[in-house]
Amino acid sequence: MKIAMVGQFPPHVGGVGVHIHTLSKKLVSEGHEVYVITYPHKDIKDIDGIHVIGTKGLNIPGVRGLMFKMNAKKALEELLEKEDIDIIHGHYLFPAGAAAVEVGKEHNIRTYVTAHGSDMFELYKTQPFMRSTIRKVLRDAYRVFAVSNALRHEIIATGVPGIADKTKLSWNSVDIDKFSSKENDSFKKENKLEDKPIVLFVGNLIKRKNVNSLLEAKKIANSDYYLVIVGDGPQYKKLKKKVEDENIRDVIFTGARNDVENIIPSCDVLILPSFSESFGLVLIEALACGKPVIGSKVGGITEIITEDVGLFVNPNKISSIARAVDNIINDDELRLVLSLNARNRAMDFAEVTIPYDGVE
Repeated sequence: MKIAMVGQFPPHVGGVGVHIHTLSKKLVSEGHEVYVITYPHKDIKDIDGIHVIGTKGLNIPGVRGLMFKMNAKKALEELLEKEDIDIIHGHYLFPAGAAAVEVGKEHNIRTYVTAHGSDMFELYKTQPFMRSTIRKVLRDAYRVFAVSNALRHEIIATGVPGIADKTKLSWNSVDIDKFSSKENDSFKKENKLEDKPIVLFVGNLIKRKNVNSLLEAKKIANSDYYLVIVGDGPQYKKLKKKVEDENIRDVIFTGARNDVENIIPSCDVLILPSFSESFGLVLIEALACGKPVIGSKVGGITEIITEDVGLFVNPNKISSIARAVDNIINDDELRLVLSLNARNRAMDFAEVTIPYDGVE
């Protein structure tokens, strides 16, 4: 079969791109042909047997999404003129999902959409003018996938007619070969971070990820560690300035990286203190590397972390975050026990399942 995906894709970094890439590789390995229409980037190229199509447009906050919706629709239309596409799959309800269902409906092509989290938890909840658009996507899609049960419940709560029956759980998965428990301290050595434990955060530097509280927790910590922050985003400069102005010691910002599989093995614990989170892909990546994890007791995170692999925190209490980090950094035995269980937990998310009806 020929499948057209729409959404974020490498070289763009982020969980959605990883999800599309993983599913696309699985489809290609099973003999299907996959085309991915993604955001503009100067380094767009085909990878792993996947045909990658970059759109035009500007990456300007506020208009980026609207431009992608228009340009993705155009790219889809052009693709349909050349290829007999059997399935269209939009990742993220808007703009990718909106573009996918509009073209799919017009050409009578079965269209699936995947909600990845902030499209429902933020866009739908906090932007009232977007609700009718997102409800239309949910209504017109043949199937709706949610990457966690928490997100599935949020979608069903919209009350769109028939939504409960057509919304299915579709876990994110982790490449257990790419994210390995084999020893790899190259990042630690390159950055001369060998004298203290490393607490690692990986993600977009946006308010929802709660990195500011990580910095506040570092100030009151009863343990001595490096805090490594991997990622970029609108809060990057503000957070870096906070570290400088408040003289918060041993904090390293790496910026965005596309080699987190080489960074995670150097850490002693990975933390995700988000205010809300649909899943938390980086958690299962860390678990696959044999690392303990700390996460907020919210959303999809509660479906990943178990008591034998990590700890929960209250994202609204800096003391809760500081205490959890201290507990793992200061207790070698606890850290070892959590580490020994981590890889086994990651195996629960190792299988990539093709989610389309009648497609194997």
